Amino acid sequence: MQTIVTGGAGLIGSNIVRLLNARGESDILVVDHLRGDPLKKRNLDALRFARYMERGEFREAVRAGAVEPPRVFYHLGACSSTTETDEAFLADNNTAYTREMAQWCVAVGARFVYASSAATYGAGERGYSDDPAGIPELRPLNLYGWSKQKFDLWALETGAVSKIAGLKYFNVFGPGEDHKGDMRSVVAKQYATVRDEGAIRLFKSDRPGVADGCQDRDFVYVKDAAAVTVWFGDHPGVSGIYNCGTGLARTWLDLARALFAAVGREPRVEFVDMPEKLKGKYQYHTQAETTRLRAAGCDVPFRPLEDAVRDYVETHLAAGSTR
Repeated sequence: MQTIVTGGAGLIGSNIVRLLNARGESDILVVDHLRGDPLKKRNLDALRFARYMERGEFREAVRAGAVEPPRVFYHLGACSSTTETDEAFLADNNTAYTREMAQWCVAVGARFVYASSAATYGAGERGYSDDPAGIPELRPLNLYGWSKQKFDLWALETGAVSKIAGLKYFNVFGPGEDHKGDMRSVVAKQYATVRDEGAIRLFKSDRPGVADGCQDRDFVYVKDAAAVTVWFGDHPGVSGIYNCGTGLARTWLDLARALFAAVGREPRVEFVDMPEKLKGKYQYHTQAETTRLRAAGCDVPFRPLEDAVRDYVETHLAAGSTR
């Protein structure tokens, strides 16, 4: 296989396959865990790839030496739920799985690009720098973040980081997320409400000094995140762990205004109490530092939030399709 994409039916993974298809590549092995999920399977319907394997079958095949080494391995396969409470599951599915695939790729000489996460930065009290010296000091707010942090630490401690590339994705949204349920972006979850009712619901702030709706995020359009990821696949001489974010935090109110503008309605925002299960685990601010990403030579542009939301609405949500 020229390319392997785990999590290939997921949000970022399916957009990577789509991008590879657009430049004429289809010798791709897609790996995922569909579990009969029609929404997730639909992400693959319009894509071209040579073969599909279920995650468990693929892991066993790699262990048995029954998988042909690829040129590039994009490892996006993971549970991305920030509310997942099964620590043993995350330790195997997110951390150990990534470690196995990284070790295999290093052994066979394949380029390995994997998904870390901005969730590793926790509340941001130590900033959002991807300088490797600061990574051991990070304290995620949830088990998902820790599952990503533990692999990053393994890569640093063993020296594997000098042979692979990891991306700390910030708040990625866009076509291909319908299967994510509660983990979908606000744009995906509230598009129909904005269109039909002319209103959007956002969480109130429970932090002094932060007004309702002024919690902010570094929102990244999935098409840009996919392009950055493929850039690293194309540049095997660049190793390390890098932020994948725009470098500009925008508030939830900014996002709401962008969605209303894309739909063509006047903004009306309603604030609701934050669920108890999120209190103390909710990031009030994220903003990628992009100096190292740009210094590495990655010149992939990130489109402004308003342009990204408009593209998502006009070409996907309004058309009734995730693709």
